[in-house]
Amino acid sequence: MHLGHDHDHPHHHHGGANAGHNSRTSASQWQTPHLPPGQKVASGPEEADVDLVEEAFIASFPDAADPTSFLRLAGVPFVGETGDGTKLHLLRVEIGQTTDIGTLTPHVGGGGHRYDPLPAKLTSQRRTLALAYFDGAAILRLSLAEARTLTNVTPPV
Repeated sequence: MHLGHDHDHPHHHHGGANAGHNSRTSASQWQTPHLPPGQKVASGPEEADVDLVEEAFIASFPDAADPTSFLRLAGVPFVGETGDGTKLHLLRVEIGQTTDIGTLTPHVGGGGHRYDPLPAKLTSQRRTLALAYFDGAAILRLSLAEARTLTNVTPPV
């Protein structure tokens, strides 16, 4: 008997490619950030807390005495370059508030949906962040994580 159970089947009690039922291969995060359609949560260890970092940014940026220094410390380029060489110029930081007050449930087989307003206890609020960059033709709104992947080509001040 080991750790509260007894059995006769072979397996290892440590992490690895075939971890047994007593172990976990890595820590997991239960938070699910609200992302734009089609965008997926990054899965590498360096991005495990991207939603928490963005949440801290949203909470702190509006009260920053020096917004430009705050952006520099956060690793946000004022002029960034994409992988294909497009230069993006930071115009503004947009922080918004979203409140979910209703839900849609599709009818089985399609052909419509059911709408239900949410009771107060089930409503949810979240703040959103977008960094608005100009690419020479249009304004692009990037997440904090996306902006930080740009190559910083900001000229020295």
